[in-house]
Amino acid sequence: MAGPGRRSFTRAMRRLKLTLATFAATLLTLAALPAPAAVADEWQDERQEEQAAALAAPPFKGAAFDICNAPSSAAMRAWRSSPYRAVGVYYAGRGRHCPVQRNLNKSWVTQVHRMGWQVLPVFVGSQSPCVYAQNKKGVRIGKQPVKQGRSEGGQAVQAARALGILSGSPLYLDLEAYNVGNASCARTTLDFVRAWNREVRARGYLPGFYSSAGSGVRQMEQARLAGVKDLPAAIWFARWHTGPAIYQEASLHKNAWQHMRIHQYAGDAAESHGGYRLVVDRNQVDAPVARIG
Repeated sequence: MAGPGRRSFTRAMRRLKLTLATFAATLLTLAALPAPAAVADEWQDERQEEQAAALAAPPFKGAAFDICNAPSSAAMRAWRSSPYRAVGVYYAGRGRHCPVQRNLNKSWVTQVHRMGWQVLPVFVGSQSPCVYAQNKKGVRIGKQPVKQGRSEGGQAVQAARALGILSGSPLYLDLEAYNVGNASCARTTLDFVRAWNREVRARGYLPGFYSSAGSGVRQMEQARLAGVKDLPAAIWFARWHTGPAIYQEASLHKNAWQHMRIHQYAGDAAESHGGYRLVVDRNQVDAPVARIG
């Protein structure tokens, strides 16, 4: 049996070994973490890749209208006398309010583009589980949002190609206003959107996103601030009863999505140009538009 001095020495040595082991483990953990500069570089590289991809799509600044049913070629020709130079078309998706499009086909897209119109393709797919609109509750995102988002992203690209909308073009996913304060619903919605974005990007297109400024757009901005990846390349936000205010929107930081924004500032507005009366939504654009071929 060891004496008191020997036992004290042994305990001291054990404490020293434990301290050294803990210190070594801490050093290994710190070494495994990326340096702040490395994290910044990673995000900077991702942003540069997105900007490079956006160069494939022609930029557009100016007024645009979107409309549930694509107008006739004659109406589009007459509306060249309007202030608008771009048109938003609801080209695909199971959630479209106007699923039967008598005019919208590859020939129509080619014709209006030759007239000088720019095209903003809108895909209205599955909607948030907590969507407010009663007429959208029948097309809500299901229990497998990632799988569903990936599938619908593929559908969006396939339908765009059938209309002659080339790779590099933005495709805008339309999600109507929903209860972003419902955490479970918001998480499911974001999972769907991110999966849709990944699939659209993987197939060579730019994923855009349309929603109300107070719900979907606010959630995308919160996700951006949290460092979430696979977010939309372009944002189309709805805030009605204002003038055009692309970079004054309170839900978005003024430096976020630069030259990748559309503001829908009025809806259901009746206008007549060249003898044709249409009921449209009004938009101001600083964002890429479709490549047509």
